[in-house]
Amino acid sequence: MWQVHCFPLCPFSRKVRLAMAEKGVAFELLRANPWEGGDALFALNPAGRTPVVCNETKGVTLIDSQAICEYFEETEDKAPLILGTAPGRAEIRRLVALFDEQFFGEVTLPLLNERMRKRLFLRSPPDSKTLREAMRLAHEHLDYIDWLIDTRRWIAGAQLSLADFAAAAQISVADYLGGIDWSGHGEARGWYRVMKSRPSFRPLLNEKMEGLPPPAGYNDPNS
Repeated sequence: MWQVHCFPLCPFSRKVRLAMAEKGVAFELLRANPWEGGDALFALNPAGRTPVVCNETKGVTLIDSQAICEYFEETEDKAPLILGTAPGRAEIRRLVALFDEQFFGEVTLPLLNERMRKRLFLRSPPDSKTLREAMRLAHEHLDYIDWLIDTRRWIAGAQLSLADFAAAAQISVADYLGGIDWSGHGEARGWYRVMKSRPSFRPLLNEKMEGLPPPAGYNDPNS
């Protein structure tokens, strides 16, 4: 059995969990809070970050969400997520990097800091300027998703791919933290509703961060 070390609002863990679930890879979740700086997590990953995926029977420990996804892409034939021609696969990887790096840095990370870390651990109020900027940039990213979905069937092209799950993982955390305003983003919202309806997504939507409830409609596939 694979073990995924993560915490509920880690977007990179969500991406990995979605990919593993789509491929039918069974796993169990083990809670790991990077902000606690515990020795157990650092023993698995010297960077002290989640996710970490382990299989003691196989003697395999995987770190870095993209490396983990690539591992299962290479070892599991079911539901390929980096597929198509060489240019098509390059486009998938480009968009995965866009959401993993730019969306995370501009939207998800500021929201995690202001609405999770400050509330639960620092006991301090969020910075309204930082929140406004994160939500402004979220609108820009949603504009881009609108354009992508208006010009192709899925985020990276004609077929569902890892790019869709990378984007949906980041958006799901931002949405949980109240950082997504869908006004004027019909294409992006319709795409996200489809993603939320997938069986692989349901466990994520049903999870909650202690002391930090999601907004109304967060886990409703039709909202």
